[in-house]
Amino acid sequence: MAEDVEANIVERRRWNDEYWVSVWPKREELTNTVTGILLGRLGLREGERVLDIGSGGGAASIAAGQLVADRGSVVGADISAPLVELARRRAAARHAAGVSFLVADMQHATIPGAPFDAAMSQFGVMFFDEPATAFANIRRHLVPGGRLCFACWQSIEMNPWFTGPALAGYVPSPPAPAPGKSPAGPFSLSDPGRVIDILASAGWKGVERTPCDLVVHVDRDALVDDKHLTFLGVSESSLAQARQSVDEHLEPLTGSDGRIRAPLSIHLFTATA
Repeated sequence: MAEDVEANIVERRRWNDEYWVSVWPKREELTNTVTGILLGRLGLREGERVLDIGSGGGAASIAAGQLVADRGSVVGADISAPLVELARRRAAARHAAGVSFLVADMQHATIPGAPFDAAMSQFGVMFFDEPATAFANIRRHLVPGGRLCFACWQSIEMNPWFTGPALAGYVPSPPAPAPGKSPAGPFSLSDPGRVIDILASAGWKGVERTPCDLVVHVDRDALVDDKHLTFLGVSESSLAQARQSVDEHLEPLTGSDGRIRAPLSIHLFTATA
């Protein structure tokens, strides 16, 4: 089906780079603090079946598996084959028998095991180039009355740890969305009004948003290092200048020990199928 082949083509290419596996444990230092809050809002119960969208390295899926216990199950879906393999290795190492992972794009994919009792996502739903289509597909995977809870970033201005603004002059501009597509990226769902409209158009009911502000202390390479700069497209000749720009950007957040005090501002959205 041509529609499936073209869905999220830019994000599929980006997230299937082996680079992500090498940096994922460091990146989780930034995001894993959200897992308990997300799962608390979702209110999982023993025996429930859960779909985790954009499951990445699988940490949140495995944590959800502990809550639904042996009678429940969790399926993590992600477009990144390397991250799915990482998640599978982690689940095997922790004997998480009820947690499984597969490579799938929730914009159009049909996931075995549906219908699920609940769907969750920890920073995984911002990368759809047809978000209304994706959220309608997610809704179809749930039982009537099934719950959705996801975390996404508030605005760039509210998340000064993000180094994108410092690198604007050093990395290629993202390609313009194809006709009928929406821009995708970490801050694509930062406007709460737009998210509420998307969810409503996709058939979700009882949409609620809860803002959440946290502070985490991480090593600098949890946010950026030279390998990351190269992955983003910084040229060898511009690497030193880009590094300096990042240093200046992060300087107000840098402690005397060199670690970064990163304020995280997120939205938590809940809805019912």
